[in-house]
Amino acid sequence: MPTGLKQTSSVVAIGFSADEPGANTFAQSQIDLNLSPLDREVFVVLAVNLNPYFPDNVVGTDTQVATSLTTTSQTAVQELSNSNCLASAVLGIQDDGITAVGFQELGLETPPATLEYIGIVATNDFFVQIKGTGNAGLKRVHGKLYGYRATASADIFAALVQSEVLSA
Repeated sequence: MPTGLKQTSSVVAIGFSADEPGANTFAQSQIDLNLSPLDREVFVVLAVNLNPYFPDNVVGTDTQVATSLTTTSQTAVQELSNSNCLASAVLGIQDDGITAVGFQELGLETPPATLEYIGIVATNDFFVQIKGTGNAGLKRVHGKLYGYRATASADIFAALVQSEVLSA
């Protein structure tokens, strides 16, 4: 258990999805955790699974579907180097007109057992981003966020919220 937090629920799995509004167009979904800021409630993230749709195999065109899950709103799909990004996944196909090869880049979906948690959501929402490149059709990502609710001491709660909001 992270210092300054007290677990108030069992582990829960929260399903989510995000859909492109048009082919190869960035989209973001906002998922409400219904946390109580008056009770200094936070969500401790244990694991994330992102499952993006496969990219289209377009002859002679490189295609991909990129997705991420973040603690703050974003204007593009993020990588794990962003401090607010908890998970990312990219599926791609490189096609030279003769041969097509698929690739997959995944941020670690389930952390090693030595980690207590992979992140803390201190504000009320988390966000899921998706953007395709070179695809003929719309793409979607769905997944699950695993974690538990906890209450934080006043100083820890203030620090977590400030850190999350200021790094947006």
